[in-house]
Amino acid sequence: MKHETPMLDQLEAGPWPSFVSDLKQQAEKRAKNEEGIDFQIPQDVVEDLLGVLELSFKDGETHWKHGGIVGVFGYGGGVIGRYCDQPEQFPGVAHFHTMRVNQPGGKFYKTEFLRDLCKLWDFRGSGLTNMHGSTGDIVFLGTTTPQLEEIFYEMTHKLNQDLGGSGSNLRTPSDCIGQARCEWACYDTQALCYDLTNEYQDELHRPAFPYKFKFKFDGCPNCCVASIARSDLSFIGTWRDDIKIDQEAVQAYIGGEFPPNGGSHSGRDWGPFSIEKEVIDLCPTNCMWMDGGKLKIDNKECTRCMHCICVMPRALRIGDDRGVSIFAGAKAPILDGAQMGSLIVPFIKAEPPYTEIKENVIEPIWDWWMEEGKNRERLGELMKRQGLQKLLEVCGFDPDPRMVQEPRSNPYIFWKEEEVTGGWERDVDAFRKKHQR
Repeated sequence: MKHETPMLDQLEAGPWPSFVSDLKQQAEKRAKNEEGIDFQIPQDVVEDLLGVLELSFKDGETHWKHGGIVGVFGYGGGVIGRYCDQPEQFPGVAHFHTMRVNQPGGKFYKTEFLRDLCKLWDFRGSGLTNMHGSTGDIVFLGTTTPQLEEIFYEMTHKLNQDLGGSGSNLRTPSDCIGQARCEWACYDTQALCYDLTNEYQDELHRPAFPYKFKFKFDGCPNCCVASIARSDLSFIGTWRDDIKIDQEAVQAYIGGEFPPNGGSHSGRDWGPFSIEKEVIDLCPTNCMWMDGGKLKIDNKECTRCMHCICVMPRALRIGDDRGVSIFAGAKAPILDGAQMGSLIVPFIKAEPPYTEIKENVIEPIWDWWMEEGKNRERLGELMKRQGLQKLLEVCGFDPDPRMVQEPRSNPYIFWKEEEVTGGWERDVDAFRKKHQR
């Protein structure tokens, strides 16, 4: 049954591509069924999806009710239940379950793999996909309960592909393309992502956490996966030796022989390149300067922001002593506002079998969070409630000045009574008396 959608039609009016146009195209494709597919769910599923969305716009409220418990045998996550509260009016979406599929490392595909996924979903689902969800997964949008086990069997036995995570568990780990394509990657993001995905299968498929938990892997501080803002444990590639400088290439940038930023100026002419205005003056720690026609860098003050390297990639290169910095506690604004990750490990090597990362970082954090975390409390919220100092104690990390966001305005390390002796004790007593209310 074709539904009138005057309000949705307005979303096609602007200059930008619209998901409404995509839905209409898919609805028409299913209606014609020129490929002769023996659909396993209602043929008008996408048409009814348009209809229920129009009704939601009209009523100003959703017509999807809570999904309840639905999934595949043995897995507590990977399937997100969806049911429409108007099944008589829109029978095609009476069930409309979402399935999350664990994306390949770096999101590299063969076309054959994508075709097989699409054939499976056209046959047993709505044909609608999301490439990719915010966690990273391939998302299958819309199927019925009887099809879940069938889809899972075909994925695992024929396509060698697993479901992703959903619910209060480890969500599907996600990484950037890393050393496969990027010259700035400081570690093998795909290898670490793959290893942890396999290591923590139980945590990924059988929810036992207070709430969701995300790993994300960025190969360098450019943070293309935005792990520092989107993951409970963020692994960002870095180095601890000096930035390598090619002084001849620096002069070539100054002289206009090399275009800055890899030539990516979107066709605009920004005028002659100025190393002072475009590189040195924009350094966040002022650790760069020109001396006798040569670029100098005080590497101990460098925070590895990557700006200078991105502007002059032929002149500046990342160092050779490479590893990762680990940040904890980022999340979106669900309960207590958005948070960026806090630095807990300034530098650690990322080399197989990653035992130090697993045993000294991940597992102690999980033990603490599972013991102390409230229901639906993300790691970042527990850190905010009990303090970063508590997390450092749990993991056995020493406080480090690089963990402080702003000097003298947000201290989080406090002396314990048993640690204070001699002159320190007198100073502490004097401080307490001065500030007693």
